[in-house]
Amino acid sequence: MSQDPPESARSVAVEQLTELGLSTYAARTFVALVELGEGTAQDVSDVADVPRTRVYDAATELRDRGLVDVRQSTPKRFWPVSAATGARHFERYYRHRVERLTEALDAVEPVDRADEQRGVWTVTGRETVDERVLELLDEAEEEVVFMTVESLLTDEVVDRLAAASDRGVSIRVSGLSDSVGAVLDERVPGVDPFDSIWVGSDTPAGRLLMVDQRRALVSVLVAGEGDRPPEPLDETAIWGSGETNSLVVVLRAIFTWQLDGDRA
Repeated sequence: MSQDPPESARSVAVEQLTELGLSTYAARTFVALVELGEGTAQDVSDVADVPRTRVYDAATELRDRGLVDVRQSTPKRFWPVSAATGARHFERYYRHRVERLTEALDAVEPVDRADEQRGVWTVTGRETVDERVLELLDEAEEEVVFMTVESLLTDEVVDRLAAASDRGVSIRVSGLSDSVGAVLDERVPGVDPFDSIWVGSDTPAGRLLMVDQRRALVSVLVAGEGDRPPEPLDETAIWGSGETNSLVVVLRAIFTWQLDGDRA
């Protein structure tokens, strides 16, 4: 006998579908139909918090999205695509929208965008800082110097470091245990470890990143309400670019002092 799916799974599915653009009733109807396999408006209303009369509008929305087929019987019956097909639908839909957005933004962006920035910029939130770090790593052409705590060294960051290394970028990394360093050495051939400047510090460390001695990011772990480890700490960062940018100048001086012997 099959077990009913947990209510938490239903709630997560409905939440994600609404985040992807479905109305609440359409999201609840689709989740109910996936659970049922197929059904009538009354069947959906019996298992989901959707009035029977509103199921028809929701099913029309889902049909227009290619997520539900309708059988013109009495009463009408609704058949959902599989969970995997539904996921691929949203993946294709939003990939297309992102591509169009990128093209539009490229068209309005200045041709001669300035590399030099005055002052520094603030980035708040673990995911937002992650995105900025990944962007800086993707822009690396010659050298990456990176200090980080292990909890912030995600698989995606490692993948971008490996991609930079494949492009011929020199990768210097610090702040990691021997075991994690060994894993990084395996995934990023040629990575060069150096001694951390955080030894003995009580400051909740985050990341120090310098790219091509022209772009820099500094982050710290701060009290927050995020649900990502290390709970309950979140992350905030400042970053800047340009050879004379104040943050770049300071971080370049720190790393030059730390790595001076190796650079010679």
